[in-house]
Amino acid sequence: MLDEELSPDAQQAFLAEAAQDALSEAQDTNRQALGYVPEHETFIDGARRETLAGIMPKSSVLFEFKLLTDIIEWVDEQLIIHSPVKRGTYARSHVWFADDVEFDSSEPPPAEQYVVLNEVPYARKIERGQSNQAPDGVYQGVATLAKRRFGNVAYVGFGYRPFPGGAVGKWAQSANATALAKRVRGGNPRTHEDWLTRQPAIIIDPGR
Repeated sequence: MLDEELSPDAQQAFLAEAAQDALSEAQDTNRQALGYVPEHETFIDGARRETLAGIMPKSSVLFEFKLLTDIIEWVDEQLIIHSPVKRGTYARSHVWFADDVEFDSSEPPPAEQYVVLNEVPYARKIERGQSNQAPDGVYQGVATLAKRRFGNVAYVGFGYRPFPGGAVGKWAQSANATALAKRVRGGNPRTHEDWLTRQPAIIIDPGR
């Protein structure tokens, strides 16, 4: 609360100083938690600003840190780094979804959950270590690294999710895939597509 006996200029200076102190404290907290200071945007009375210039005595100030963008970009980068490279198809086939809607990893939309999967049919074989270039798999290892780095600001986990699109979706409709599912799984053919398209996944939940 500002002392109304102060002049408007003094109130303005007081609020600007208090906002800067709050920003510095938040940056220190993020540095200790993450090992670095994430980028942020400044909003004064709901409008985005580059600096605190123009702040008024009754203004509200918000600093929004880009934690989610950093997490997704980091995971995406690590998936590419750890991808086995033969023709490069696997490394180019990591696909991101926000609440089941595909999006560009550089521009994550608001969502309750983010999932990244690989669309190639042999992603499960790579995850089982059947690649000389990735003997320990890819997705589970990257999920573990991401959890260590960002686990205090968001949930990061590994699992399997069906991906009926992309190359794996087309393969699941082929005669070879249908025969494989019938031989291995048996039972109701309606459940075969889910099994055939179940891919390694990294799940990010910013709300946990």
